[in-house]
Amino acid sequence: MSRAYDPFAPGPLAVGASTIQAADTARGRLFPVELWYPARSGPRPGPGPVRDVPARPGPHPLVVFSHHSGGHRQSSSFVGIHLASHGYVVAAMDHSEVVAPELAGREGETAAERAARIGAMIAARVPDVRFLLDHLLGGPAPGAAVPGGIELDPERVGLAGFSFGGWTALAAPETEARVRAVVALAPAGIPHPRPGVLPLTLAFGWDRAVPVLCLAAEHDTPIPLDGLRELFGRVPSPKRMFILRDADHQHFVDDVATQHEAVRAMSFSAETAWLPAGMRPVGELCAPEHAYLFTRGLALGHLDAALRQLPEAAGFLDGDVTGALAARGVAALAGTCGSGGMRDDGRDPGCCTGTSASRKE
Repeated sequence: MSRAYDPFAPGPLAVGASTIQAADTARGRLFPVELWYPARSGPRPGPGPVRDVPARPGPHPLVVFSHHSGGHRQSSSFVGIHLASHGYVVAAMDHSEVVAPELAGREGETAAERAARIGAMIAARVPDVRFLLDHLLGGPAPGAAVPGGIELDPERVGLAGFSFGGWTALAAPETEARVRAVVALAPAGIPHPRPGVLPLTLAFGWDRAVPVLCLAAEHDTPIPLDGLRELFGRVPSPKRMFILRDADHQHFVDDVATQHEAVRAMSFSAETAWLPAGMRPVGELCAPEHAYLFTRGLALGHLDAALRQLPEAAGFLDGDVTGALAARGVAALAGTCGSGGMRDDGRDPGCCTGTSASRKE
């Protein structure tokens, strides 16, 4: 008898990890790239990856993960490790604003200089992703540029990202035809962003259907839930959205507690003083372990349904997802547009009120 589909459980495969350098000669930039991949060596030995071990024979679906503003390629490694344990190759780069000196802020820059620098930083994001896909998939043998014998499937490519990276994942399908699925974690680009938040917009000029999963935090301070609902209403179908209760923005990165409290303790300008002032202590929010379970499990379910076209993954998403989370102690919301999450079924998903699976009072 086959085992029930469970995207929340760690996968059976050992996970390898490697760092490569991808040289973009056209722009004169050298990008460090972190890779997580299914390793050849037996069953999974533990929760962490093993460095620079040979890869399991492929080809494997590829997911490119895009980090947040102020982040780096390993900011959300828990996602990459989980996906790799289930047979995916995950590639995360340090984006241009990390590696290009001209995009770094400097003391004494004028408002006009800052605006130009931020504009250039935003304009570099999608080209970064397209360059990385070219680097990994180019040539007669996709994956040949990657050490360790990693074989990639160019027909099964997904994008995932958090915050600025979530915006990047949603912006790329307009110009990048290789993208077949998107996972957007608390994506930026909402209408009427708060003062000091990056001025990001999305046109959604897609020429094909790209399944989208949007994951949100109920008490997200920089990306308020109402704004994210409005943005989600504009996302082309097919799409789903789930909300992690009692969570803030930093619940989508590694070491949630440390990162959340670090932001609360930072000194901000008058323009952005609202950020730490509006954040609750991490002890009043959901447990980091619940955030990791929520994010990695739903991301895997979505990618399994969209890239691998697994019927059991589609059935899971169409079923009682919030009930499955509640059974694991995780409080989540799904829209009234369907028990599986907010989705396109003839109603306006941006106006769904949501239902609660469980609630920590």
